[in-house]
This record gives sequence, C-alpha cells and structure tokens, in this order.
Amino acid sequence: MPSEGRCWETLQALRRSDKGHLCYHRDWLLRGEDVLEECMSLPKLSSYSGWVVDHVLPHMQENPPPSETSTSPRSTSALDQPSSVPKSPVRDPAFSPASSATPNGTKDKQESQHTEPMVLQSSRGIKVEGCIRMYELLHRMKGAEGLRQWQEEQERKVRALSEMASEQLKRFDERKELKHHKEFQDLREVMEKSSREALGQQEKLKAEHHHRAKILNLKLREAQQQRLKQAEQERLRKEEGQVRLRNLYALQEEVLHLSQQLDSSDQHRDLPKVDLSAFRTRGNQLCGLISGIIRATSENGFPTAEEQAVAERALQEMRDLLVDLQQEIARACEDRRRQDEEEARVKRQESQVRQGPEVCKEPPASRQGPGGKLNEDLQVKVQDSTMQWYQQLQEASLQCVLAFEGLSNSKDSQGIYSALQNTVCLLTALFWQAKKIKMDLQKAATIPVSQISTIAGSKLKEIFDKIHSLLSGKPVQSGGRSVSVTLNPQGLDFVQYKLAEKFVKQGEEEVASHHEAAFPIAVVASGIWELHPRVGDLILAHLHKKCPYSVPFYPAFKEGMALEDYQRMLGYQVTDSRVEQQDNFLKRMSGMIRLYAAIIQLRWPCGNRQEIHPHGLNHGWRWLAQILNMEPLSDVTATLLFDFLEVCGNALMKQYQLQFWKMILLIKEDYFPRIEAITSSGQMGSFIRLKQFLEKCLQRKEIPLPKGFLTSSFWRS
Repeated sequence: MPSEGRCWETLQALRRSDKGHLCYHRDWLLRGEDVLEECMSLPKLSSYSGWVVDHVLPHMQENPPPSETSTSPRSTSALDQPSSVPKSPVRDPAFSPASSATPNGTKDKQESQHTEPMVLQSSRGIKVEGCIRMYELLHRMKGAEGLRQWQEEQERKVRALSEMASEQLKRFDERKELKHHKEFQDLREVMEKSSREALGQQEKLKAEHHHRAKILNLKLREAQQQRLKQAEQERLRKEEGQVRLRNLYALQEEVLHLSQQLDSSDQHRDLPKVDLSAFRTRGNQLCGLISGIIRATSENGFPTAEEQAVAERALQEMRDLLVDLQQEIARACEDRRRQDEEEARVKRQESQVRQGPEVCKEPPASRQGPGGKLNEDLQVKVQDSTMQWYQQLQEASLQCVLAFEGLSNSKDSQGIYSALQNTVCLLTALFWQAKKIKMDLQKAATIPVSQISTIAGSKLKEIFDKIHSLLSGKPVQSGGRSVSVTLNPQGLDFVQYKLAEKFVKQGEEEVASHHEAAFPIAVVASGIWELHPRVGDLILAHLHKKCPYSVPFYPAFKEGMALEDYQRMLGYQVTDSRVEQQDNFLKRMSGMIRLYAAIIQLRWPCGNRQEIHPHGLNHGWRWLAQILNMEPLSDVTATLLFDFLEVCGNALMKQYQLQFWKMILLIKEDYFPRIEAITSSGQMGSFIRLKQFLEKCLQRKEIPLPKGFLTSSFWRS
C-alpha cells in the first residue's frame, strides 16, 4: 500500500537522523526524575573521569573512529562542547564480560577497536558509565576468583579421587596377589596329593610287576624246558628219521641190486618151464614201490616207521623172489640136465636099434598174443642201436662244450699271461673282454627264443631271421650293441650249444605251463635244425639228458653209484639232497615230450619243401614202438604216452593210417593191463586220462588236432 511505503521511508529517515543514533534505555522510567535532571544540569566532570581518561581515551587514540561529532547550538563554552568517549558497555558487545575481561583484571585489546565514540552530556552519565565499568571489572575479577577456586576445588577432588583410585588399585593388587597365593597353595596341595597317589600307585604296580615277573619267569623257564624237550625230541626224531632214511636208501640200493640180479637171469630165458617175466614184473613193482616211498619221503621230510616196515617187507619179498627165481632156475636146469640125459640115452638106444629115421625134436611153439603178434616178455633195457645213437649225441654235446671251453675259461688271456707275465692289467682287460663277449653272445642266442609266442607269424619270422643271421656269422643287434659269432673263434660253438639248451629249457618251463606254446617254439627249432643240423643234434642231446624217456631210455642203477646221481639220471632235480615233487617232475617231462612231438611233425614254412624233415615222423613212430616194447613205469609211461599222442597223434594217424590204429589197439588190449598192474591207487589219474583219450579216439575213429596247432591263418597274420 502507498501509505505503508511512506511509513517505512519515515522510519528509515528517523534512523539516519541524529536522534536515531542515540541510545535509549527501556528501564529509564524506573529511575525516576534523576534521569531528567541530568538533561537539565550543567555538565561537570565525574569522579570517574580520571579512570575513563586512563582506560578509554588511550584506546580511542590508537584507533581513531570517524568523526561523528555534533555541534550543539546552545553550548558555547569548552566544558559544554561534546567530547568523544566510548559508548556504554551495555549496548556494545565489545565490552561484555566474556570478551572484555581477563582473569588478571585487564581489558582485552579488542575493546578499544570496536568502541564507538559517544558525547558526554553530563557528569552523572559519566559517573554511571564509570560505575558500570567498575561493576564489570569487579564482576570479571569475582568470576576469575570463583573460577580459580573452582579449579582448585576440582584439582583437590581429582587428587582425592586419584589417591582413592591408587589406594583401591593397591587393595585390588593385594587381593589379586592373595588369590594367586591361595590358588598356588591349592595347586601345590593337589600336586602333592597326586604325587603321593602316583607314588602309591607306582609302588602297587611295582609290586604287581614283580609278581607277574616271577610268574613269567616261571612260565619262561617252563617254556624253555618244554622247548628244550621238544628240541631234544625233534633231534631224536630227526636222528631216527635220518637213520630210517639211510636204511631206506640202503634198502633201495639192495633192491636195485637184486633187480639187477633178476635182469641178469635173461641168460636162462631158454630154460623150459621158467616164466622170467613174472619175476621181473614183480621186481619192477617192488622197485617202484620203494621209489614211491622215497619220493613221498622227500616231500614229507623223513620216512615213518610204517614206511620203513613196508620197504623192509618189499626187500624181504625181493629176496624171496630172487630165491624163488634161483630155485626155479635150478629146478629148470636140473630138469634140462635130466632131459638132456634122457635124450642122449634115447639117441644111444636109437642108434643101437637103428629103427626108423632120426627124429629131430622141434622146439615148442612160442605163445602168440592178440593179432598174431608175439607176446614175449617186454624189455627193460633200450635197444643197442638206440643206445649207440644216444651215446653219440651225448659225445657230440661234450665235444661242443670242450670246443668253447676256452671262451668260458678265457684260455687266450692265460696264454697272453704266460708270454707277458708283467702285463697284469692287459690280462685283466682281455679276461673281462672275453667274458663280455660271452655274455653278449648268450643274450643274443637266448633272448629271441624267450620272445617266441603265438601272437603273430610275422613276429615269429623276425625271430627266426635273427637267430639264423647270428648262426650264419652276420652281426645282430642285442642290448643296443652289435654282436657276431666271429668276435671269438669259439663263438659259434658257444652260441649253438646255448641255443639248443634254451630250446629244451623252453619246453621244460614254458611248454610245461602253456601247452599251446609247443608249436611256435617247435617250428622255429625245426627251421633252425634244417639249416643248421648241428643245432638239432645238440637239441636232441639236451633233451635226452634232461628227459631220458624221450630216447626212450630207462637208466639202470649201477653198483657203487650215489642215489642222488641215479635220481638225476632219471630226470629228477635234486637240490640239497632233496628230490623234487613228483607232480613237478611229471610236468617238466610232459613239456619236453610235447616239444619233441611238435618238432617231428612241423617244418619251417619258408624253407625248402623238397628236402625231407631232418627228424620227422618216422622217429616218432620209432619212439612209440620202442616205448611199447619196454616195461611201463608207474605214473611216467601213461603221462608221456598221453602227451605224445595228444600232440602228434593226428599226424601219425595221417601218415601210417591202418598201422597206427593197430598200434592203438595194442596199447588198449595189451599195454593197458601192464600199466594198471604197476600203478598204485593214488597214481591212477594219468592212466585214466590216457585210457579215456584213446577210447574216445577209437569211438570217433580220429585223433583230433592238438590245441594251438599252427594253421595257415597264423602265418598270414
């Protein structure tokens, strides 16, 4: 509104006027007339003027304010003129107690800077202003004194509280230390109590330990006495067993000697009414009985008294048998003598009478067996021609060993030593060089044979070529080095011997465990035999030495021969005077016979087919015929016949046809009863297996192909 705008302008004008700068007090009415008297009375100096001059004017001179003096028209004298003094502290914040007063009673320096000049109108105003200033100063001094007293009081309280807290801390520490001492004392008492209890328990355990130790010592002494007693009993048992074993060996030796005496009775074969075959058969049975007892003894340890009694009865029976044979021979000789005398008497009478022509007495017809064959007594010894062949092979093997003995014993290095006695280092180097050559040649010869398997024909050809190259003098790789038989003059003999030995060992070990392995090993051996005949002769020599039944040859016990040597001749392995078990022996013999049966029917497919087999089926037929002409051995003959016919029967059937089947019938009708007669009840397994095999073949009229036989597909793989 226009009227409001003019009011504000009026107020602003009044504020800018001289009166607008005056300070007014709201409580002036409470003072009464004294206030108005100051306006009417003449100005005069107050008693506080000196203080104002001393405290206010110096500050105003340092900071002179802008001149805002007013000229009063009514005042003409020097005392009536206005003088510049600071304004009242009531209206100026610079003079408030909080900002203008200090504890020592002096004003702040900022007090004079913010003061504004005022006009002293009267002495009473100056007096009032001075009172105000004095009051403020006293108030500030009083406040400073109160503050100082309050601070002292607070410091006293803080000191008191600090002393009290220190005392409480001391009491707390004392209580804590007391508690620790009490806990330590309690812990010490507990530990002492536990120690006393532990000592008591220890004493108790010690007493129990002493008691148990006494009991254990008693038991230990009893056990030691028992052990000594058992050891003594075991020693006595062993001594008795060794005595029985020596007696058993002596009995076997005597029985074998008596058996030789029975064999020597062949010179009386032509005596009439004397059946020597029955005596020899019974003698062989008694020898087999004692041999079985010794084999069982080697497996069980020592012979029992019952076994020794059985052996003694067998010996006594053998003696009685020999006595009966001698009596029979004596009676037969007496009868023959009487018959010769009678014949001589008759001839004399006939010559005297001369009646009729002379009549020659015909010998009695020999008995005939089934099929028109002679049923004569079977042989015990091998034929002379076969024995001569066997000895020739063994002699060839021995000559081969002697040929490379220089490589084994390093004779060359010994010769160099005799010429150069001072060069010991050279001797040592040559010796180790010869030994290294020997090891390299042996590895090159035996490792390929160990790698023969039924996996593939191509692998078999690689092995054959490697062996053939080695025997031909060509270098081959073995163990990362080049090896050749030309490195040493005896190298070829050594390689041929070790190669033949390895072939037979594979039959003894690998074929014995895996029958199918006989054919790949045999075909490689046959091919090497065809190209290197000496290796074949050495194979036969090793085979005959380890398995004399492959000749066939039954070694005889000679007088003065050690029993272990005789068992080795029979093919048994003897280690530390202990003979191998019968099952292991038969397993090894079976593996070697299977390898031999495979060799005689197989040929290397890449060889010359126009040439004949170096050791073909005719030798298998000879072996079968000769073994059937010899007395069977318990458990051995049946096993070898089964293995041979299972491997080679099909090839013999195709080769000999009708004659082969006649041989099979002869085995069934004539040879089976002989095997059964000498076989004990615990050894009938091999006999039953052979019998069932031949009966099945006779029913089917065919011998099946052996398992693992190499076909054309094998060579294409």
